[in-house]
Amino acid sequence: MTTFSVRLPDSLHKAAKVLAHKEHISINQLITLAIAEKISALETEGYLSKRAKRGHREHYLDVLKQAPNIEPDDIDKL
Repeated sequence: MTTFSVRLPDSLHKAAKVLAHKEHISINQLITLAIAEKISALETEGYLSKRAKRGHREHYLDVLKQAPNIEPDDIDKL
């Protein structure tokens, strides 16, 4: 495990402290979770971008044509 210091604006430190207390976790845990969440989001974006490059609009439209042209159930209507 690595330890490092980080400089935070007072307002951000105060907000983190309040949130950590509210969630019954330490500020360290809160920051660790926040970093993990951000890394996950960025890696997911990269993964989806790679997958999108492999996609083909023609294939998408072919699959879409197979969907029945019917009204959605009442529960599914917007």
